[in-house]
Amino acid sequence: MPELIDEPKLVGSDRVLAVLAELARHPDGIGLEEMARAVASPKPTVHRALAALRRAGFAAQNGHGRYVLGDEFLRMAFAHHEARPDHVRVMPVLKALCDRYGETVHYAVLDGDSVVYRSKLDPAAGAVRLTSVVGGRNPAHCTAVGKLLLAHSLPDEDAVRAWVGDRALERRTERSITTVEGLHAELERVREQGYAADDQESEPGVNCLAVPAYLTSPTMPSGAISVSGLAYRTPLPTLIDDVAAIRAIVMGEQPT
Repeated sequence: MPELIDEPKLVGSDRVLAVLAELARHPDGIGLEEMARAVASPKPTVHRALAALRRAGFAAQNGHGRYVLGDEFLRMAFAHHEARPDHVRVMPVLKALCDRYGETVHYAVLDGDSVVYRSKLDPAAGAVRLTSVVGGRNPAHCTAVGKLLLAHSLPDEDAVRAWVGDRALERRTERSITTVEGLHAELERVREQGYAADDQESEPGVNCLAVPAYLTSPTMPSGAISVSGLAYRTPLPTLIDDVAAIRAIVMGEQPT
């Protein structure tokens, strides 16, 4: 293999942060040797980084001696998440939608080519097991929340082409849009109708409808709110027929 002479080496705080980020990718734990390989650093230095994280409560060892995120880190992360203004403001809306439709609801924001889920609420019973988690990401081009937000930030085909660049749009399912032309046409439809739909484009058997959420500006959405459901149980046409009620709930009004 060629020598990676241009690859920067992790040192000091960068190494500690890399170790912390790698811990987050292993909820079942990771061993010292595996961690050293993952961050491309010697075991003694990785062990010192883990020791520093353990002293701060950001890392711990489980019963099998593998390293996991520490309780203090999780406490801080969840406390920060719960205190976020957008999370606090959007939860009553998510609860109203969840109660009305008995399906999973999300609040998400756009970050580059992905959407990041800031909030998620499942119904008390019969929840769909989706891949989404709070803080998790999905490709923007094949999710309803992503297409809704892209429609506001990519006004024409040139903007779509520049956003896609030279990368390939991931085909999550056979229904995913994977061309610039197809995505541009879809975003045109979203702008015209005022909502976005995911017709089993991200996960087979799951559809979704999203509308904009104006939490910080009256003209530019801060994020998007969606209702997701099993296609056989809550067909997409059912959600589309009820889009006026979904919009009303998001705007804090009583649906008709």
